[in-house]
Amino acid sequence: MPVRATKRGAERTPLGGEVDVLVCGASFAGLCIARELRATGARVLVIDRYEIGERQTSACAAPTEWLEVLGLESTIRQTFDTLVCHTRGRTSRWPLPYTFSTFDYKPLCEALWAQSGGAIEFETAKVNGRTGDVVHTDRGDLRAGLIVDALGWRRVLSGGEPIQPPNARMSRGLEVHPGGAGSELEIWVERRVTPVGYGWAFPAGDEVRIGIGSFDPHHHVKDETVSLAAEQGLPPDGYQGNWIPHKIRPAVEDGVFFVGDSAGHCIPLSAEGIRTAFYFGIACGRELRAVLEGRQTREDALERYGRFAASHAWKFDLMLRWQQGIPRLHPWLLDRLAGTMDRRGLSHWAFEHYLRIAHPSFALPAPPEVPARHSFQEPVPVAVTASGEDGG
Repeated sequence: MPVRATKRGAERTPLGGEVDVLVCGASFAGLCIARELRATGARVLVIDRYEIGERQTSACAAPTEWLEVLGLESTIRQTFDTLVCHTRGRTSRWPLPYTFSTFDYKPLCEALWAQSGGAIEFETAKVNGRTGDVVHTDRGDLRAGLIVDALGWRRVLSGGEPIQPPNARMSRGLEVHPGGAGSELEIWVERRVTPVGYGWAFPAGDEVRIGIGSFDPHHHVKDETVSLAAEQGLPPDGYQGNWIPHKIRPAVEDGVFFVGDSAGHCIPLSAEGIRTAFYFGIACGRELRAVLEGRQTREDALERYGRFAASHAWKFDLMLRWQQGIPRLHPWLLDRLAGTMDRRGLSHWAFEHYLRIAHPSFALPAPPEVPARHSFQEPVPVAVTASGEDGG
């Protein structure tokens, strides 16, 4: 596991003050929000438990067009135009209407953050909870008129019941990334690999990312991950994993904007959450920008962003029904279903519809940079305190 890059000793100064926008979480969604706010000239602060790009928790693959429209081509490691699907009785090759690319997490996060220019600041801090417009961290309290929770599945800034796996709507993912090489993007939908879920092998230049995703959060996947790596002739080096939400949740609550995994913006069945984090992060950032530019109120932004996110719920629910149904199929029927996707026309049709859940045409170049007004180190006296689960 990575070592947390918390400021220590003389560098661990109190963190306090009031900002216009506080973005809690500096992974894909939070960084896309920062990118959208670079042109506002507002006081924007991004905080995360880890340094930017420090803690990878996914296989890091996305439709290539998303990486291109966001100006992140330099982070691509390998590109694929076919998905190879292994079921019990056959191996199917699904031609894709667009390409997927694997990328490196840290360089991508750093490149995305660079698009915020010098207009937005970042601090490492562990988020503990919230009281009204005050967010409590392990370095002090921060007040903001606009608050975003992009901290992940824990939904730290929610006032609702805490999400606690395995008794929650979660999938479980574990991955290793040994050194190696490959030329194909592969998945395994076989009960011998994992009974309710799938396995994958995603080559990324000089390593292969091999993992297991289980739709049953009670199911442990370490032995299966080791076994799948062994089948590829590779050692189980470099463990990383996370819980994966597979149920969309409200994107606004009590004046807070929730984005990415904290809002369940992870597509069921495929567990793809990177491009949806881009997509909803951009959407949220645009609503916040309209508030900062005086074009709408905070209440308008909450209503509009909440309605936008909710309009996608049927797509996520449809994918969840597929997730629930496919493990129940008899293996021979699953073989036949997978085989139909060998047909170019059907495969293209299915994947085009899949891409529309969060289409890259939604993204635009980052707005031009405007210098910001910064003052985050002067503590503001706040009488209330709270505690909660960690984020980041």
